[in-house]
Amino acid sequence: MGLQACGDPGSAVDEPPPLAAGVEGAPTAQPGQAPAAGQTLRAVKARGYLLCGVHQGLLGFAYADNNGRWRGFDVDFCRATAAAVLGDGNAVRFIPTSSTDRFSALQSGEVDVLWRNTSGTFSRDATLNLAGVNYYDGQGFMAPRASGVRSAKDLDGARICIQTGSTNELNLTDWFRAHGLRYQPVVFDTEDKARSAYDREQCDALTADMSNLAAARVAMKRPDDHVLLPEIISKEPLGPVVRHGDDQWTDVVRWTLNATILAEELGITSQNLQAQRQSQSPEVRRLLGAEGGLGRMIGLQDDWAVKVIATSGNYGEIFERNLGAQTPLKLARGLNAPWNGAPSGLLFAAPMR
Repeated sequence: MGLQACGDPGSAVDEPPPLAAGVEGAPTAQPGQAPAAGQTLRAVKARGYLLCGVHQGLLGFAYADNNGRWRGFDVDFCRATAAAVLGDGNAVRFIPTSSTDRFSALQSGEVDVLWRNTSGTFSRDATLNLAGVNYYDGQGFMAPRASGVRSAKDLDGARICIQTGSTNELNLTDWFRAHGLRYQPVVFDTEDKARSAYDREQCDALTADMSNLAAARVAMKRPDDHVLLPEIISKEPLGPVVRHGDDQWTDVVRWTLNATILAEELGITSQNLQAQRQSQSPEVRRLLGAEGGLGRMIGLQDDWAVKVIATSGNYGEIFERNLGAQTPLKLARGLNAPWNGAPSGLLFAAPMR
């Protein structure tokens, strides 16, 4: 997208590193070839790099900067996953995917995991594995300030720009139907096209997840000319997705996320990590692999979480670097604060034991 970075969590690799020597007995799956059920971890180790499906370009979450380097909240979780599995957060190839092709890319083996603002739903969980929630969001609306629209209920009969292939279409239909209102959908196959149409006044409002709308407003020529309406019309638990039938890989991705959440809860950061490795706290010692031998239970080294935190930081560091008060998006933690924070949020990871 040619946007300046919000932060630099580490150098990115846009082309894969040389193939690593194959792990003994590991499959020789290549990009575009889905490994057999239960074999993704072995395939990634044999290949020597992770294939991570990301957004095509969403400020704060996943985008290429002016130097072509991938940055963002979801990008940092891609790097964290590579660090957990391969010990190197740079051993990753970023694969841009659209809302319409992301699941086929995952099913075909073009990517190993989707870290791509994907909402968990019943039907998706029935055909894919949702490996946790890394961002709690909800769908909303943006409208021109000059229009006088200050509530979604003012949009009766309005033209609404929306991207196809997402949960937003169904949410929009449900909300207007429930409130007895009419609207005219103006549908596009990409988010960029929907935003551009809104900017050209081809519609009266733009609808998307609130984080997406915050990014869209920042990209406008005059951001203050647009308002985010107060209504949140859906629950959008966004998180990583992997293929069905691969429980071990689901565990690896889920616990990569959990490690960042637990690290924040325990006060472990990328800056104090080495000192924390000397901690006598049983919880800290288990997370950092000093005792318990837990990494081996999911096919990883015992110090896998150390590599995750050293690469991307804890959840709070990842959030603030990409989405927080010092970034263009200036998003508050809100629901994405720790359960034991002040104020508290929904972030919660199972105990490490």
